[in-house]
Amino acid sequence: MSVQISREALLRAYRSMRTIRVFEERLHVEFATGEIPGFVHLYCGEEASAVGVCANLTDNDTIASTHRGHGHCIAKGVEVGGMMAEIYGRHTGVCRGKGGSMHIADLSKGMLGANGIVGGGPPLICGAALSHKTLKDNGVAVAFFGDGASNEGTTLESMNLASVWHLPAVFVVEDNGYGEATGAAYACAGTQKDRAAGFGLPYFSCEGDDFFDVYETARAAIDHARSGEGPVMLHVHLSRWYGHFEGDAMTYRKAGEVAEQKKDHDCLKKFRARAVAENLLPEGDMDEIDAAVADEVESAVVTAKQAPWPQDKDLMADVYARY
Repeated sequence: MSVQISREALLRAYRSMRTIRVFEERLHVEFATGEIPGFVHLYCGEEASAVGVCANLTDNDTIASTHRGHGHCIAKGVEVGGMMAEIYGRHTGVCRGKGGSMHIADLSKGMLGANGIVGGGPPLICGAALSHKTLKDNGVAVAFFGDGASNEGTTLESMNLASVWHLPAVFVVEDNGYGEATGAAYACAGTQKDRAAGFGLPYFSCEGDDFFDVYETARAAIDHARSGEGPVMLHVHLSRWYGHFEGDAMTYRKAGEVAEQKKDHDCLKKFRARAVAENLLPEGDMDEIDAAVADEVESAVVTAKQAPWPQDKDLMADVYARY
C-alpha cells in the first residue's frame, strides 16, 4: 500500500462499507413486504467504490449520485435514520418524504442528490465544480454514474464542458457490466479510456472489490482535479449483487455469476482479510462495528415505520428557494 491510511480512517471506512451492506440487505427484505413506496435499486457488492472515493473528500466537496444512490449517501455522511425514513416516505426523512429512494439529498454534506434520470448527475457537478473554481474554495465535484449512463448525451456533454472550462471535476464510472439488462460489452462502443481521451481527461482505473485500490486510485484522481489540473475520469470495475431494481429476476445474467462474485469479489471480506493479515486492524474492532451497525439499521427501520407521514400542508414546502 503506497498511501498510508490511519487506523481511525480505516475504521471509518470499514464502518461505512458495513453500514451500506447492512442497510441494503435490510431494504431487500423490507421492500418485499410492500411497505416501501416507489422503486429501490440496491448497491450491494459496490460498497468499496463509494467509500474509497468519498474517504478522500470533505463536506466542502460535492457529489452527485444515481438511481442506485444509497451507498453514495452513506459514504458521504448522510444520516442513516433520515435516509431510512425518506425511503419509507415519512416526514422525518432527510427530504421530508418527498424524494424517496431515488432522490435523497443532503446539501450540508455536499450530497447534491441521487437522481432517477440516467446521466442526470454529470451536468450537476459541472455547476458545482464551476462554483468551487469561482469561489477558490479548494473543493472538487464528483459525479458517480454507470456504464449505461456513459452513453447518455448529458454525460458526454458534461465531460466536454468540464474539459473546456478546466473544472475540478471527477467523473466516476461505476462499471458493473450492465445498463439495466443490457451488457456493456454490447452497448458501449470503444472503451471508457478512449472516451476519456476524446475529451482530454486523464484516465484512472481500479478494481471495485478492493477498497485499498479504489482509495489510492481515487486519491490520485481527486488530487489531480483539486490541484487545478482539470477534470479526470475514474473507472471502477465492480459488480452489483441484486437486480437493476428490486423485483428484477436477472434472467440476463449467467448462472452462478452472482454467487461467484459473492465468493471471490466481496469487498468487505477482502478488506477484513487484508486488515488482519497486515495487522492494520484487530478483528475484534471490526466485530464491534458489525454489531453496532446492525443495531443502528434495526433502530432506523423501527423508527421510520413509526414516523409520521407528510401532510397536505407540506406539499409546497421546500419547493421554491427564497432569496
